[in-house]
Amino acid sequence: MADGAIPTTGGKSRIAGYVLSGLAVAFMMFDGGIKLVPIQAVTDSMQEFGFPTTDGFARGLGGLLLVCTALYVYRRTSVLGAILLTAYLGGAVVTQLRAGTPIFSHLLFGVYLGLFVWGGLYLRDGRIRALIPFDAADR
Repeated sequence: MADGAIPTTGGKSRIAGYVLSGLAVAFMMFDGGIKLVPIQAVTDSMQEFGFPTTDGFARGLGGLLLVCTALYVYRRTSVLGAILLTAYLGGAVVTQLRAGTPIFSHLLFGVYLGLFVWGGLYLRDGRIRALIPFDAADR
């Protein structure tokens, strides 16, 4: 590969990247959407974790998540969106840690989603592969 060239993505890698990203985006849109409506399950879980139970707070979190997700979906801002989603998911992990929830099903769920976000972006975007080369051929 020439210096400064961005590695290209094979068809199967790109498809796998879009599948991983699509799964993460689908969950984030669902989660943000139910926070905008604030259904009773959202209010109950926010109270359980010690957050304010006002509709405005839930809507603010939902709107923030949807904006971060939209930035991730748009190719020009996908890296910024991934960084912001990572921060959001980090807050979710800390919240689960404080609550003492089960490790693999609840606590690490934000980590799993983060892996989907970054794994999908890595597989579909040559800029990320150029930045973080796992393969000796990409260096």
